[in-house]
Amino acid sequence: MGVAVMEPQALTDLAERRGQCTLLANVLMMTQQMLDIARGDDWHQVASMESERRALLNECFATAVSPEHSEIFSEALAAMLHLNEELVSLLDTAKAEAAARHSGQVNTRRQINQYLDVDPV
Repeated sequence: MGVAVMEPQALTDLAERRGQCTLLANVLMMTQQMLDIARGDDWHQVASMESERRALLNECFATAVSPEHSEIFSEALAAMLHLNEELVSLLDTAKAEAAARHSGQVNTRRQINQYLDVDPV
C-alpha cells in the first residue's frame, strides 16, 4: 500500500485558503501533532486533542466541498488517513504494552498473596 503524503507546498496552499480549506489544513496539522505526541506516549493529550479535531472536522464538512477544492481535499484526506493509520498502530502497541504490564502486576500480586498466606514455621 502506498503512502499518501502531501507536498509541503500543497499543505501551505491549503492553509492559506479561507473557510473549509483552512479548517482542513488545521485538522491535518493537528493530526500530525497528535501523532508526534503519541510517539511520546502522552495518550491523555492525544485523547484531548481528538475531541477538538473531531469538532473541526464536523465544522469543515458541514457543507459540501466546492469542486475547485476537490483535488486538494482529496490529497489532504489521503494524508490524514495515512497519519490516522500510524496513530492507530501506535495505540494498538500501547494497549498491548499496558495489557502486558497489567498481567505482570496481577501475577506479582498473586505471588505476594501466596507468600503472605504461608504459615511461618
